[in-house]
Amino acid sequence: MQNNNSSFDLSLNLNVRGMPLSATLFINELSNKLKQQGKKVYKFGLGQSPFPVPNIIVNELRVNAFQKDYQQVKGLRALREAVADYHSRRNDLQCSADNVLIGPGSKELMFILQFVYYGEILIPTPSWVSYAPQAKIIGRQTVWVDKKESHKWLLQPQDIKKICEEDPSRPRLIIMNYPSNPTGVTYSWDELEAIASVAKKYRVIILSDEIYGELNFNGTHTSIARFYPEGTIISGGLSKWCGAGGWRLGTFTFPGSLSGLLNAMATVASETFTATSAPIQYAAVKAFKGGMEIERYLWNARKILKALGYEIHKQLHSAGVECPLPEGAFYLFPNFKNYSEKLKAKNILTSTELATRLLEETGAALLPGNVFGRPPDEYTARLAYVDFDGARAMAAAETLLPEDNITEEFINIYCSHMLEGTRKIIGWLKSL
Repeated sequence: MQNNNSSFDLSLNLNVRGMPLSATLFINELSNKLKQQGKKVYKFGLGQSPFPVPNIIVNELRVNAFQKDYQQVKGLRALREAVADYHSRRNDLQCSADNVLIGPGSKELMFILQFVYYGEILIPTPSWVSYAPQAKIIGRQTVWVDKKESHKWLLQPQDIKKICEEDPSRPRLIIMNYPSNPTGVTYSWDELEAIASVAKKYRVIILSDEIYGELNFNGTHTSIARFYPEGTIISGGLSKWCGAGGWRLGTFTFPGSLSGLLNAMATVASETFTATSAPIQYAAVKAFKGGMEIERYLWNARKILKALGYEIHKQLHSAGVECPLPEGAFYLFPNFKNYSEKLKAKNILTSTELATRLLEETGAALLPGNVFGRPPDEYTARLAYVDFDGARAMAAAETLLPEDNITEEFINIYCSHMLEGTRKIIGWLKSL
């Protein structure tokens, strides 16, 4: 075939043209590249569970590796029944397999939901990096809901009320995520009830992204669907609590009143991904059914993440870096505003420039606050504390008694890389 080196008009969709890779994936690829070049990197950027998939679930995948047939578009019936039963047990909801949709990752399901939904999308900030780009790709109108640091970056009922009062009849969908990526904070029972009350009044649909729900440090995650079942879609999956991000399995659980959205999404799914991997779905049945082995796994994962998150928070706080104490997941959202004058003196004027200089000069790879919807000149960043040997830490935690806490000595032994990276950040700040 002749190659005449001629250029082509690719005619890219204007919504996609010029968009970069997802910030989390970009920072992970850049970190890996730097490591391959022999540089020491502290990967605070990618939020991937450090722990292995529980053996009981891995074995179930092994047993079902022969499963090769396309499954139903909405998902394997046994899995949808397991997910519905999970929400009945954990969240006291009345739902059935017919209310559940399975997809290749909750990220894909979120994209399809935004595609089929015709109303306004409300995105609280700071928020996960892909909500807004997905809306942009599709061409949906979005409204940023500005959460306040003084409220621990938590959504307030009045924030929703203020927007809805401008046009009460406009259809809206708001995306909530808790325990939060990027802040690690979560909501109390009363806070969820208050938000649900406002959403119900204005008929706002809630997409409740609860992918980190099982990583609530106290094991007391509550779904907002308890207070607003008729208007809440619960998003979940295996990636965060089960350590199976690469398996790509997500779940959406709908109320019966929103079956039209579920069916519309299934139609799009039938013309795009067709069905989720069959062996993964069979293995996921075991995950959602739970049991003692999985509960022990979660108990130890929570204890390790809580202890490490608290230790890093303590060190940052002692250095004058402000961020709320984490309550779940594996993130901190530090604000370096107390160093603003020194940062400006070094010609570091944005969160992107801050993250770039930290990576170049310390090897600490953080994500800048602007990719989470924060103003570019705000010195915020997300710190994911998962760059340690999770299998080794989990094995050590399993030797402890259930009532034993994870000690500082434990963290120094099994999570030392994250502590060393934190000290690098603090040392750099103090040297400004």
